[in-house]
Amino acid sequence: MIVNEKDRPPFNPSLALISGVLAVSTGAIFAKLAEAPPLVIAAYRVGLASLMLAPLAWWKVRDEIMGLERREFVLALLSGLFLALHFSTWISSLSYTSVANSVVLVNTNPLWVGILTPAISKDRLTPTTKIGIVLSVIGGAIIGAGDFVTGDQALWGDFLALLGSICAALYLLLGRNLRRKLSLLAYVIICYGSAAIILWSLVLILGLPVVGFSSGTYGAFVGMALVSQIIGHTSYNWALKWFSASLVAITLLGEPIGATVLAYIVFDERLTWTKFIGGGLILAAIYLAAKGEQ
Repeated sequence: MIVNEKDRPPFNPSLALISGVLAVSTGAIFAKLAEAPPLVIAAYRVGLASLMLAPLAWWKVRDEIMGLERREFVLALLSGLFLALHFSTWISSLSYTSVANSVVLVNTNPLWVGILTPAISKDRLTPTTKIGIVLSVIGGAIIGAGDFVTGDQALWGDFLALLGSICAALYLLLGRNLRRKLSLLAYVIICYGSAAIILWSLVLILGLPVVGFSSGTYGAFVGMALVSQIIGHTSYNWALKWFSASLVAITLLGEPIGATVLAYIVFDERLTWTKFIGGGLILAAIYLAAKGEQ
């Protein structure tokens, strides 16, 4: 349902969500192709995206950013923090578990949106949301049981992906509140920029390598920044002005489908029945929780 606004969108926001799904689906593939430490991959993703957007932001929204209230600026920085945590945990998960598992679990964020929104607004969880929570626990247990056979590393990867999902939900909820007041470019340059500063600081503190990678890895960095981040995430952030956070989160469910298809083509990764059943239950849980929250 479109949120009431005094002005109207220049085009159908659904097109932005579809574009976002297609673009974000490439993120796991680019991350898997990049032969670099996970934190370095995440730092390059938001860092390059911020550098690409910086000249336009300086030209277009410099005055808007300078005139922001302290609270709005702090919330935008906090959104960037959760974005940085989302990328660092999710990309790290790809080193331990499959693309399919990682993307399905990281996209449980509509479930966390459904849980966190009532806590913030003091609303009660609907029966539909409660059913979704039960289904998600069962689905996660099935996926975890399947990974346990292959070793503890896969379980650790699943946990990191789930943690990344919670951070993504917080990033999405903060973005929903801020996009009502801020222009798209002003919001994303603060959010992406603060995430880049946090991630690059961690990279430098830990002494991780930042140069000397293959041309294919650098190409994956640019692909993640341009396609997955600027086109994908920015499409979602634009749509947050017109759609509720729950509805935008639901559309993220298209990412596991796209990423799994791409992983099959690029890496020949196949879904077992255990993953298929567990993933199906999680997706059903997300849909019910988000629907109940709407």
